[in-house]
Amino acid sequence: MILYLSRQALEDARVFFEEAGSRGCEGTGMLAGRRLAEGWQADRFFAPEQRASAAPGVWVQVTERGKAQIATALGPSELWIARIHSHPGTAFHSATDDSNPVITAEGSWSIVVPYFGLGLRRGVESCAFFIRQAGGWRHVLPEDALRCVRVS
Repeated sequence: MILYLSRQALEDARVFFEEAGSRGCEGTGMLAGRRLAEGWQADRFFAPEQRASAAPGVWVQVTERGKAQIATALGPSELWIARIHSHPGTAFHSATDDSNPVITAEGSWSIVVPYFGLGLRRGVESCAFFIRQAGGWRHVLPEDALRCVRVS
């Protein structure tokens, strides 16, 4: 399965995450797109309403209104392809990420952007990728991500 990510969607996500990061906060969003014969095409970044805290501890949470926004934000031919969110340090899937997936469709993706979004300045190679399989998240090793994640 190939995951195609549009440059514009990644740029929109980076700007959003860096703005949240300038306040010491994580950010979260969704990537919308469509199914292709060989995988997925994610064309649009969407940031629902969310609350975040810089201290004590760093966290972000989609509000009830944000959940309703996610439920109604798709266009007629769109699907949610991935959740994309930032972490303050390195990119990894936390226990909270595992227990609060937002998106649970088999084959969907979770993308973690390091350093409050600054990692996207170096490209998707700095991110951690996870794919939904058998009801859980499977880490996509960096060398595999280089083969199956493409920016267009």
